[in-house]
Amino acid sequence: MSNLKEIKRKIKSVQNTQKTTRAMKLVSTAKLRKAEEVARQSRVYANKINEMLSEISYKLSQYKAGDVDSKFFKLNDTPKIVDIIFITADKGLCGGFNIQTIKSVKRLMEEFKNTNVKVRLRAVGRKGIDYFTFKDTELLKRYVGVSSSPNYEKSKEIISDAVKDFMENLTDKIILVHNGYLNMISQQLKIVDVLPIEAPSSEQVQTHSESKSLLEIEAESEKQIVEELMKKYLEYNMYYALIDSLAAEHSARMQAMENATNNARDRVHHLTIAYNKARQESITTELIEIISGMESMK
Repeated sequence: MSNLKEIKRKIKSVQNTQKTTRAMKLVSTAKLRKAEEVARQSRVYANKINEMLSEISYKLSQYKAGDVDSKFFKLNDTPKIVDIIFITADKGLCGGFNIQTIKSVKRLMEEFKNTNVKVRLRAVGRKGIDYFTFKDTELLKRYVGVSSSPNYEKSKEIISDAVKDFMENLTDKIILVHNGYLNMISQQLKIVDVLPIEAPSSEQVQTHSESKSLLEIEAESEKQIVEELMKKYLEYNMYYALIDSLAAEHSARMQAMENATNNARDRVHHLTIAYNKARQESITTELIEIISGMESMK
């Protein structure tokens, strides 16, 4: 009898867990729909900024008959110090969403270490901060509450701080690592070289810059144009990365909660079979005891 009570208690516990995971899946689904729409709209704007940056840098390089004279576009094949900005979630229960980003950051750190390059980490999201703090890894900057609630002003602060060090030659390269939204059931890890930017070649931009664009650039305004455009480009791409990461987080959590709900259902099924078997054994034992008692009384 005690065995039956134990199995029944386990069934009740798993059913309660199943209700919780099902509710969390519904919440994540609702949040994902909102985040997905915001990400879609932001992606269009980000792509347009990227196209404009490519076109302007190309036209300026035409005026100068060479590369654009800006630190933003001066590639460095032998960096000495690299800043890595990585985005993780502030919460867990989203499958391998966070660990995938963390593993990618660790791999980059190892690669740079092998070439004697110093890596500085700028962590966005509690899960990544907690992991590297536990591993006694130094974090240059920590940002909590941003990945779960993307804010343009906060994203400006994050990227502006990194760009300031880049312009002051305190770092030679900036890399952004985050999990991006691919579709409802999958995410895509993104590793982006934020700075310096490789100036586009004529083949990359000639199609839209020559045949479609009406943009005219004065060579004398190069510095002002590049600085203003780069400011918008960097700020918005950082903001979009936060939005993209949030949509991916909801997608991963929805999938994780669906898997947990299905596993709980299967566990209840197996426990129910075990309960029925134990109950049948208990009834059989009681019948044998009754029959044996009756036989002994004859």
